[in-house]
Amino acid sequence: MTSVSVRGVSLNFGSVEVLKSLDLDVEQGEFIVLLGPSGCGKSTLLNCIAGLLDVSAGQIFINDRNVTWEEPKDRGIGMVFQSYALYPQMTVEGNLSFGLKNAGLPRAEIDKRVARAAEILQIGPLLKRKPSALSGGQRQRVAIGRALVRDVDVFLFDEPLSNLDAKLRSELRVEIKRLHQRLNNTMIYVTHDQIEAMTLADRIAVMRGGLIQQLDTPHTIYSKPVNRYVAGFIGSPGMNFIEGALEAGGSPAFKVGDAAIPVDRYQTVNGGGHSGAATFGIRPEHVAHDEPARNMPFSREVEVEIVEPMGSDTLVWSKIGDQSLSFRVDSERYLNVGDKVLIGFDPARASMFDAKSEDRI
Repeated sequence: MTSVSVRGVSLNFGSVEVLKSLDLDVEQGEFIVLLGPSGCGKSTLLNCIAGLLDVSAGQIFINDRNVTWEEPKDRGIGMVFQSYALYPQMTVEGNLSFGLKNAGLPRAEIDKRVARAAEILQIGPLLKRKPSALSGGQRQRVAIGRALVRDVDVFLFDEPLSNLDAKLRSELRVEIKRLHQRLNNTMIYVTHDQIEAMTLADRIAVMRGGLIQQLDTPHTIYSKPVNRYVAGFIGSPGMNFIEGALEAGGSPAFKVGDAAIPVDRYQTVNGGGHSGAATFGIRPEHVAHDEPARNMPFSREVEVEIVEPMGSDTLVWSKIGDQSLSFRVDSERYLNVGDKVLIGFDPARASMFDAKSEDRI
């Protein structure tokens, strides 16, 4: 069953087209992440679903009901914003119950919902405190709880963790994932943080310029990005991009400098036959080194140029031809600038893109 359906939605601010005839279907109980840089339209789309912005064209359905022109309070959604937006003069309990009191719910029902939200979010001991006495993570839990007490089917999150430090973000990511697994409600989550997207989502919608570039599972988007933009946006450290030429034929190869990378094992989108200027993409973690590199379809010796220790592993920079290539090694493998190391990779794990269209080959 489709929980949220966006059909041909466009939004213009004057002559500026922010959303461009966009379609999106979210299944019941699904966790969808809208991912992209600032200005791509992800928060705008969320606000349209919430009813905070009126669309210029198209329709929005929630649980098969057309809510395009309904007020936010009538759409059956709960929303968590980037700012906590808590009432400073009220206690945590007061913040959680305020909307329910305005809706005229019986006191017993209000107490039941507040107690349930406090138990789920582990904020029971904080109910009598005011927001000024809470940490950032505790305030964000209260903000989530305020949406939770509404007992709705669809939750909308607009970058709820961006104001927190790295450790708190990591902790609350886990809490939000647990919350989704426990409630199994539909959740639509906006972020520019690819780690949040990869760890939380059932599916990710990567956005750019008011359009969805790719909508798929985290694994598919990571391993088979549809274009160079998606490939470059996902992954940390980022994918290596090597410019060269693809030569089709009996033994297809990607040529860069004096190197010829065999690509006969590469699975093309349209069955092959492409030739000409192209970009070869390989992730640092897919580049083998030392003895394992000898068994790869492509291998060669490179010189270490930069070494970046990253804790559990080390990122090493070298070159193929005159183009940069990075690869990961274990933190116990010590390399110095100028060292020679054998690297190799399987082109079946690579991504190739047309140089002109930047679409996946």
